Amino acid sequence: MRKDFDKWNGEKKKVNAVGKRPFFHEREIWFCSFGVNIGFEQDGSGDDFLRPIIVVRKFNNEVFWGVPLTKSKKRISSNREQYYFSFTFVDGVVSLAILSQIKLIDARRLARRIGNITEKEFSELTKKLKALLP
Repeated sequence: MRKDFDKWNGEKKKVNAVGKRPFFHEREIWFCSFGVNIGFEQDGSGDDFLRPIIVVRKFNNEVFWGVPLTKSKKRISSNREQYYFSFTFVDGVVSLAILSQIKLIDARRLARRIGNITEKEFSELTKKLKALLP
């Protein structure tokens, strides 16, 4: 698949120019301008290069750790399931949090809030994230 880095560069300049960052909280799910990335890193899609993410840890009003989501029905082998967390925030739609792709994100990348993960599921997700640490 050919990636359009030049188109993303133009969009990235617009995202960087955003004056006021949106207000956000941990556990929220947002569409985020993820862009075009290298290799197996998750990309955004569409004209705005958006991908849904979960806000995992808010450090301040400017940056947070986010985990990208996918709806892809991946066949996950048992030795790789520790890198994914499955949950539902939209009726009938199973989302997978790709824990291995956690990333520091500037809030200017946030486009719009689309939901929340429940407290119980968020607790389970953070336990799985902590288990990945050495």
